[in-house]
Amino acid sequence: MMRRLVFLLIGLVIVPGLAVAARPAQGLAANEVLRGQFVQERHLKGFNAPLRTEGRFVLAPSHGLIWRAEKPFAVDTVITPAGLAQQVDGTQTLRLESSKLPFLARLYDMLSGALAGNWSRLESDFTVSRSGDAQNWQVTMLPRKADDIAMPFRSIAVTGSRFVDTVVLSKPDGDSDVLTFIDQSVSNAPLSAAETAAFATATQ
Repeated sequence: MMRRLVFLLIGLVIVPGLAVAARPAQGLAANEVLRGQFVQERHLKGFNAPLRTEGRFVLAPSHGLIWRAEKPFAVDTVITPAGLAQQVDGTQTLRLESSKLPFLARLYDMLSGALAGNWSRLESDFTVSRSGDAQNWQVTMLPRKADDIAMPFRSIAVTGSRFVDTVVLSKPDGDSDVLTFIDQSVSNAPLSAAETAAFATATQ
């Protein structure tokens, strides 16, 4: 059960972290912050149209990741070295502390590796293949244990140029999620008061 939770959190947090990691060859510097918008389309069997989620993200190597869904529901997920916190419509619904759940330290370690452009942090669980060049590149990740029932993905495909443009998460049952990223920008300006407060929710 715990291993399945680890992989689900990888899907919910690390994959978005990989998906918004700027410039995969060099990652983000410690004082840089990447902000942007995302659109997630979930393709499910039995549904004619995908389920669509829109939102924004903030990725700061010295703090962590804010993954803020805005439509159709307001859901904020924040991960820091101290743990993970989630809020729905402003009410905290989940809080996990790294000190009590050691696997969260590994989760954040994988995220920090992605921020640094170090895909090798994922290679214990995935075979990582790279192709293309700096202007048009692709990364494909396949589970090392394809028969692991706890692994929620059959494959993860990431494409981009300066930034990651799309991530396709294919699941064993045929469902898939497609994440598209737009309006991404890197800044070395300090975090806003709202962003600082959001990161504080996962460290209190």
